This record gives sequence, C-alpha cells and structure tokens, in this order.
Amino acid sequence: MRLIARLLVLCLSLSSLPGFAATVNDLYQVREPVASQEPGERDAALGRALETLVLRLTGSREAAQSPALAELRKDPQQIVSQYGYENDKLLVDFDPVSTDRSLRQAGLALWGANRPAILTWWLNDASTGTSMVGDGQSSAAPLRQAAQHRGLPLRLPLADLSEQLVATPENITADDPSALRSASERYAADALLAVQAREDNGQWQAEWRLWLGDAREQGTVQGADQSALADAIMLAVSERLAPRFAVKPGAASSLTLEVQGTNLARYAELQRILEPFGAALRKVEGDRLVYQVNASADQLRAQLSLAQLHEAPAEPAVNTVPSGAPATQQPETPVQPRTDVLRFRW
Repeated sequence: MRLIARLLVLCLSLSSLPGFAATVNDLYQVREPVASQEPGERDAALGRALETLVLRLTGSREAAQSPALAELRKDPQQIVSQYGYENDKLLVDFDPVSTDRSLRQAGLALWGANRPAILTWWLNDASTGTSMVGDGQSSAAPLRQAAQHRGLPLRLPLADLSEQLVATPENITADDPSALRSASERYAADALLAVQAREDNGQWQAEWRLWLGDAREQGTVQGADQSALADAIMLAVSERLAPRFAVKPGAASSLTLEVQGTNLARYAELQRILEPFGAALRKVEGDRLVYQVNASADQLRAQLSLAQLHEAPAEPAVNTVPSGAPATQQPETPVQPRTDVLRFRW
C-alpha cells in the first residue's frame, strides 16, 4: 500500500508529454494476396505470410531462410492461431508466444512491438502535378497498407495550407530537416521520414531520408506503382531501424534501472515500455523510480530514448580506505562504475 500511495502522489506533477514510441497492435497479423481459395494457393500464401512476419520481426531478409527455421517453413500452421479470407487476401494471425519462442530458438534477434512512431512527409510528382500526401486522403492508403505490412507505426501530416507551403521539393530533399521538424512538432512523432516520389513513363522512383534523433538514413527505391513504391520504402526503413532495437537471445541480463523526473503519466508510459523486459518496480522515492529488468543495456537505451529519456552519468562505485590506513592512502587501481545499473531522467 505504501508503494501505491507514493505512485498516486506523482499525479500532482502531471504535465504534457512528448511523443513516445507506438505499440504495433497488429504486429503478428499478416495479409497476403491470393488468386483463389484452393488449398495449394492457401499453403503458398501461408509460406509467404511466414516470410513477411519473420522479416517484420527481425528486419533481416535472410532470417526467413535460416536453416534453423526449415521445419517451420514446411508447416507454418504450427504457429498460426487462425486464418481466413478477406476479399482477395489471406488474413493470417500468428500466435505471438509460439512465434517468438520459435524464432529465438533459431537464434534470431527480435524487434518487439514498441517501435518508433514515424511522421512521413511524402511528395508525389506525377504527370498530373505535384501533391503532398496527407492524413485522410485517398493517396494515403498505399502508405498505410505498406506500413502495416512492414510493421511500422505510420503518422501523416494533415497537409493543410501551412504544411503544403513547407512540403516543397527543396525541403523534402534537404540534408537539413529543420523546416520539416519545426512543422512536425505538433504530431509528437519519434522519427521523421521525407520522401520525394516521381513518376516516369508509368514507373515510380523515390528518394527517401529518415531521421531518428541525431542519426540519418537515406536511400533510393523504385516500384511499378505507388503501392509497390511505398512497400519498398517501408521495407528499407524497417531494415535500417531493426538493428537498433532487435536483441539476440542470451543478450539480456539482470539490470537495475533508475528513472528520475517521473509523474503519473510517465509512470504509465514506463510500464508500457518496460513490460517486454519483465520489469519489477522495486522502489519509489519522490519522482525517482527504481526497476529490476531483464534486458540488453543497448536495447534498453534505444527504447528509453524513444520516450525522450536522457541517460545520466554512471556513479562510480565507492572505494573506502581500509580502517587504520593513513588518510592520504589512495587505492592502487581506479574504481570502475557499475555496469549493471542504468540511470535515466526526463
């Protein structure tokens, strides 16, 4: 009861929060096109759905072909909870527990459902003219479908008049995203994706740039149509982001996490972020929370950075002078800070 009472006191300091990573609720649900509902076509689609899911969870195109997944490729239904038909697609729901267990047993690094929310500024340059893709427009449908297919939380600007003035080819293709970042603040996203897409004789090609914190990724892709182009970009973004967050089996260890500057809303957000790490809240002191977690330090840093948390310098371990020794006596070797304790603050 004492711990609960301390948590309730945190509500006195409620404040608005910056954007956090988004939980991908349909991460284990895959849609694959089918030509018919014949058993052979269904089985082929189940195999493609498995490949899509493995790529979505690992960010690696080679992972699905791992020899350790040979038996799973022969019978994907062993990790399928249900499937059915949705228009011209096979809708497959994979079981998260058995899926993760199978992939970890295969030695694959997995990227969890807590992923960066990506605000996408997309400019189409077609034969009919140049247009910005905004939330609610019909042109946004291929982007949303591609993001869902690749397991990415997508956000789109409203594309109102002020944003259309910002979404110029010069700003979209600029190495400095200052103009786009300023216009993106109200959407509270974690990452910024800028895309300049062009149509040429019925084919589409695009330049894309992605900013996450101080890091930048970029590339070029091609597609037969806008749907193929959007999927190629989302796939490329997924492959660039996954290595930052995916963790290999056995990389996790028991860590103590201390977080300062917490209020009730931030406590709730921390619970969501730390849930995959088996977090146990051990102590509450004012706005300071102490957790015990089972995680990789690098993955934990990556996830907490999405919540706008900043790592505090490690405190060196205390090295006391033995009793009776002269006060001027110094330890023979410097004392190293503890590596099993991570400290963060808002």
